[in-house]
Amino acid sequence: MITRDLFIKNLWLWKCGKRERPVHTIKLNTDSLYETEWSAQFEMYMRNRLVMGAFRYGVLSSNNKNMYDRISSCIDRLKLYKETGNDEHLVDVANLVMCEFIEGKHPKKHFKAVDDGIHTKIID
Repeated sequence: MITRDLFIKNLWLWKCGKRERPVHTIKLNTDSLYETEWSAQFEMYMRNRLVMGAFRYGVLSSNNKNMYDRISSCIDRLKLYKETGNDEHLVDVANLVMCEFIEGKHPKKHFKAVDDGIHTKIID
């Protein structure tokens, strides 16, 4: 597995036009990734809250349902999570995002898979 130090060293070697050090990587199996790259507990919390939400707000994709400002709510709940560390806010954000994906009315709504170059930063 590549370490951060090896990655940086190789980056400098590449930048200087020198030969990079070999990197030994772990071969990944997609079947095992489908098992490991998910949280059943998180999904359970999401589903439980979605079921309760159906009673409060109506079932997903139902007619005559109120419109909600889910994006602003997501931002507010992420701020609350950052302040409190309460995972409940993350579950709420996930559900709000999924509901927006299903029911959103954004005028430019579409799905186009691209690598925009925006990635999560490493925290030291």
